[in-house]
Amino acid sequence: MTALAAGSVFPKLDVAKLGGGTLTLGEPQSAHDWQLVIVYRGLHCPLCKKYLAQLQELEASFNAVGVDVVAVSGDPQDKAQAMVDEKELSVAMGYGLTVAQMEALGVYVSDPRSAQETDRPFPEPGLFVVNGDGAIQMVDVSNAPFLRPDLQSVLNGLNFVRGNDYPIRGTHKAA
Repeated sequence: MTALAAGSVFPKLDVAKLGGGTLTLGEPQSAHDWQLVIVYRGLHCPLCKKYLAQLQELEASFNAVGVDVVAVSGDPQDKAQAMVDEKELSVAMGYGLTVAQMEALGVYVSDPRSAQETDRPFPEPGLFVVNGDGAIQMVDVSNAPFLRPDLQSVLNGLNFVRGNDYPIRGTHKAA
């Protein structure tokens, strides 16, 4: 795994989109110029269900500051659709993230503990805010389902960043 650095160009990745077509991670939709990309573990994860429900509640607030919201997992279409149905989500959902794509995003990849959990390797949580220049403005990658940024705090931060032309942080290079 190679982590993506703050300030680096986000790798635009095409994934299948629920409802048809393709979702390009790192390319905002509609009139938004930034994008929030949430990588979630999959339908088997109860914490993901709670997180995506909160994301749904805050989507309009993210959109109000010009931030498009997308979520993606390695789940196949039927499991991604089950997540949308169960949590009544309208957030743009990508599915079928490959292990190579997970690695390109720099997220941790786990193998299932049993067939009851899931039937394929899956990504651990990742959150990326891609700015209007296609650079990573904010990044958080975890190796466990229990570590995720609070979405209201992310929204508050984005309001500050966008309202104050706040720079990308964490880009210092050691001499």
